[in-house]
Amino acid sequence: MLETSEPAMGECKFDNDEVRWQAVVGRDAGADGRFFYGVMTTGVFCRPSCKSRPALRKNVRFFEDADSALRAGLRPCKRCRPLESEPASRQSKIITDACRLIENCEELPDLDELARKAGMSKFHFHRLFKTATGVTPKAYAAARRAGRLRQGLEDGHAVTHAIYDAGYNASSRFYEESQRRLGMRASQYRDGGRDARIRFAVGQCALGSVLVAATDKGVCAIDFGDDPDELVRSLQDRFCRAELIGGDETFENLVASVVGYIDEPEGILDLPLDIRGTAFQEKVWSALREIPAGSTASYSDVAARIGMPQARRAVGAACRSNPVAVAIPCHRVVRSDGGLSGYRWGVDRKQKLLAREKEKAAAG
Repeated sequence: MLETSEPAMGECKFDNDEVRWQAVVGRDAGADGRFFYGVMTTGVFCRPSCKSRPALRKNVRFFEDADSALRAGLRPCKRCRPLESEPASRQSKIITDACRLIENCEELPDLDELARKAGMSKFHFHRLFKTATGVTPKAYAAARRAGRLRQGLEDGHAVTHAIYDAGYNASSRFYEESQRRLGMRASQYRDGGRDARIRFAVGQCALGSVLVAATDKGVCAIDFGDDPDELVRSLQDRFCRAELIGGDETFENLVASVVGYIDEPEGILDLPLDIRGTAFQEKVWSALREIPAGSTASYSDVAARIGMPQARRAVGAACRSNPVAVAIPCHRVVRSDGGLSGYRWGVDRKQKLLAREKEKAAAG
């Protein structure tokens, strides 16, 4: 499935015991994480770079991952601590190379092949990748493929060409995912929402004007602003060929529920949503909806919640990409020192939203 003949990640494959033994003798830190070795006479297993006294070759057995060594009845070395995380720099390189390989492949990479290129067992690689990115290799590849598809459609490519250029090896596989990933037919998305029917209405709330728009699948936009006409123009630019329909009485009730939530925030604004994002953005947005009204979390807190403690800045970018104000409460994310930082719809609005929520929570 992958075209490259040489490993894209790492300098050595460590695919036989002789190569592994030479790495142990040389205490090669570059082999750490690629395999582990156990000393059967002492019942201990180590990283290849372990500084312990060298063992005799006849007493050494190699393992693809720490789990295999544990199942063999060995205990982790107290000196090199093989159960602890990979060194950050090495882990970063492994995952960066894996992501680049996924992005450059014509077809979705196979987990076994990715792990082989990384020089790891597939179980260890899968765990490391998910810890670092917050998603599985398969989910990452699917999100990148969907992103290529959206870009191809936005560039005006024919739908069939865009499907295959994005890496779908059969149009049927694409249509299985298209409604979930695009929210509308591919041809509609390519042409700025052509033939899509989007209802919208603008209301007034304590924070100014608020526009709510929805497809037949759910709310696709909640925007704040000072000028109602500017909000509508922005929606028109985003879906320039969609049929924009002024809201009827039923839709006005939906807008009223959004306005009511802003004025009296409690719980979550539970609306059906029709929004699109990368796998990472969707993971962040889901975490934001778990922050209760009246509470806040730092960008670092959110990064930790999704299993990516180093992704603080990426969390901030996902917050800025949020298309539905208050339904996904990105205003509840603040700096570690409690400062408000930025907000897509203005820091003043963020401050007022938080103040209202805290007041409501204290009263309730």
